[in-house]
Amino acid sequence: MRWKRTIQLLDVHCEGEVGKVAIGGVPKIPGDTIAEQLNYINTVDDSLRRFLCLEPRAAATGSVNLLLPAKRPEADAGFIILQADQAHASSGSNSICITTALLETGIVEMKEPETVVVLDTAAGLVKATATCRDGRCEKVKLTMVPSFVHQLDAEIETPLWGRVRFDISYGGIFYALVDVDQIGTKIEKANARALVDAGMVLKDLINKAMPVVHPEIPEINGIAYVMFRDRDPDGTVRTATTMWPGRVDRSPCGTGNSANLATLHARGLVKVGDTFQSRSIIGSRFEVGLEAETTVAGRPAIIPTITGRGWTFGLHQIALDPTDPLAEGFAMTDTWGPQAGEIR
Repeated sequence: MRWKRTIQLLDVHCEGEVGKVAIGGVPKIPGDTIAEQLNYINTVDDSLRRFLCLEPRAAATGSVNLLLPAKRPEADAGFIILQADQAHASSGSNSICITTALLETGIVEMKEPETVVVLDTAAGLVKATATCRDGRCEKVKLTMVPSFVHQLDAEIETPLWGRVRFDISYGGIFYALVDVDQIGTKIEKANARALVDAGMVLKDLINKAMPVVHPEIPEINGIAYVMFRDRDPDGTVRTATTMWPGRVDRSPCGTGNSANLATLHARGLVKVGDTFQSRSIIGSRFEVGLEAETTVAGRPAIIPTITGRGWTFGLHQIALDPTDPLAEGFAMTDTWGPQAGEIR
């Protein structure tokens, strides 16, 4: 075999959402900070992302996390989330996958009953407190980056649903948060395609009409995802984060729930010390907590916590033959959804 590139991937999922971790063979990525490395992938050279996230080496679901040396001395490891559309700055489910991978492979020493791992991300430092027993990472509590509201009760005219009201909020990336009843459906597995199609339309309309940039991290800009939200009869928050080019997050979504928590705080509906359950489209759960209040660039912000579980389920090596004509990767509308037609 004459392989040009080989990368070792540990298969991990967090509450159903796949977040593979590249633990070996990751090339050096230029940049003095994780944010600069993220920007390099998104604006200079995206070949590694395409190689790992598009067919024939990948499928429509899940992310690949690049495990990187930390740039900040207080961190144990750095990482960047790669997805079909671009590299992303932060993710709760992927932070849990990374923490589980670091501890269960021994890259970071596991200490029972609890190990603290500090992750360096483009959005800032994330503290992961892992409950450990018998050599396994049983659950992870994340102390997320400061989250804040950009705009409450924004509205936009849509061709299918008339005027749609939404909140723009930051939870490590920017979200448009939409009450699902406005699009005439519910957050259920059978409605996943309808939710994704609606999310893609709304994301495009909102990004064109309302550009957003993090006030301190310019590399983080634009609405990354539309997250639909609802309440189940038992009071549990139900979420469905729609992800380009056409899928729904299988987990309850850590950054999305952080962004949503900021809106609840801004409306006076939660206070420091409160916790609640968030349920995903497949029924898996995160515990969401409000740890503290803070500020970001002079605006009110909060420190959320997200608690969930990760499981390792495989280990494999992905490789590229130098004669492979599909090194750039591809996606098709049959499984990736109609937006995949934009991938070249």
